[in-house]
Amino acid sequence: MLHIGTAHGGEGTVTDSAVQARGRPGTVRGILVGAALVAVPVGLIVTVLGFGSAESHGSVAAPRVALSSVGPYPRLLMALPVILAACYLVGMLFRRLGQPAVIGEIIAGVMLGPSLLGLVWPTAFHWLFPSDVVATINTLAQLGLIFFMYLVGAEMNLDVVRKRGVTAMTVSQASIALPMLSGIVLAFALYPSFGGRVSFLVFALFIAVSMSVTAFPVLARILTARGLADTPLGALALACAAIGDVAAWCLLAMVIAISRNGSASQVFVTIALVAAFAAAMVLVVRPVLARWIATVSEPAVLSIMLAGIMLSALATNEIGIHPIFGAFLFGVIAPRSVPEVKRAAGKMESVTVTLLLPLFFVYTGLHTRFGLLGSSGRLWAWCAVIIAVAMLSKWGGTTAAARLTGVGWPESLSLGALMNCRGLTELVVLNLGLQLRVISPTIFAMLVIMTLLSTVATAPGLSVIARFGRGQSDSDPPPRPGPGRGARWSRA
Repeated sequence: MLHIGTAHGGEGTVTDSAVQARGRPGTVRGILVGAALVAVPVGLIVTVLGFGSAESHGSVAAPRVALSSVGPYPRLLMALPVILAACYLVGMLFRRLGQPAVIGEIIAGVMLGPSLLGLVWPTAFHWLFPSDVVATINTLAQLGLIFFMYLVGAEMNLDVVRKRGVTAMTVSQASIALPMLSGIVLAFALYPSFGGRVSFLVFALFIAVSMSVTAFPVLARILTARGLADTPLGALALACAAIGDVAAWCLLAMVIAISRNGSASQVFVTIALVAAFAAAMVLVVRPVLARWIATVSEPAVLSIMLAGIMLSALATNEIGIHPIFGAFLFGVIAPRSVPEVKRAAGKMESVTVTLLLPLFFVYTGLHTRFGLLGSSGRLWAWCAVIIAVAMLSKWGGTTAAARLTGVGWPESLSLGALMNCRGLTELVVLNLGLQLRVISPTIFAMLVIMTLLSTVATAPGLSVIARFGRGQSDSDPPPRPGPGRGARWSRA
């Protein structure tokens, strides 16, 4: 601490009075020297600048720098509060309606896009989201996406999967197989009108995958909010969703490999590289990471995890599939029992869920144009067919498989309703399809509508099944927050 008025010398203490008695001439001289050291450089600077101005061509004034010339960041800083406010308000409204907040945030993203804001107030829409701002939003959204996929992988309870074993495996695979088969049949009807230039194989596989997806994070949130997370039904649903998500990501990786590479030999090489990468992550990276984290400080853990996520995402991108697969796999193999890792995940989650995911929803909304369907009865009829096929095949396949493995009718029907929850995971799949041009913007809009309706129907479907299945007017347990991060994932 600096003590003013006391100076410590080598032989004793010099008091303020002594300094004042002996230091006045030195003080005045110091002030004059300091002023000279400041004034001289300032004078030289002014002289040089004046000389440079005299040498300039003519007397044309320097042009003023426009706000847009400094990049998209000023406009981005205007758009971000609007995005966050809209997502928060609509998410809160849906949460009060008994729905996951993520549904409200997805709808908020659509509302800020061309389907609503661009339709009723096009000037504000184009002012708020010029092309350079949209590009920046996309970059931030993709970064948030890989962080979110890490959190999804880290949240998966592999012990639950092991305990439910045969039942979970049977139900999850049936909940994928029937929707995939239905999606391929549907693709035969859709391809002549909406296939575009993509091959039928890629188009059909993508439609099949989009029919079979379940959103594990949204499902976990619904179960926690309804007090079902610790029940046998909740445990089975989480196990089925975990297995189904892994299978769906593997299938989507295959679709991406086929769409990017084309030839059978290149696809085989890509799949082999993915398998080798996964084996290396489990057998090499996982034990090395666990030992490394045990030797470093807590601040270093967050840096290590962030670097691991990005490098894993880069690896799968270089292999030829999307970066989200690497981030997801890194989350699966990350140490789960280390408190520092859990705290690091909590820090990532707060930024990802609060800031970056809303940007992903808005970016999705900016590419969702319900106006493409217009007033065409034919297009809306196709949309209704897609919704019916997606919901009935998922519900029917899950319910039948659960019933055949000995689960009661009410639980089997409830499990079918839960597995129909698509949410954010489906949006990730659809955005990949749109980026790869596997699907057209029109099909994209139809599938977004299907995603919203199937996810919104999950909670009411559970209530109806509980009421009629158990013969009670209100058989749902009272909402109570469950343990773990799932209780905090109000937006995921």
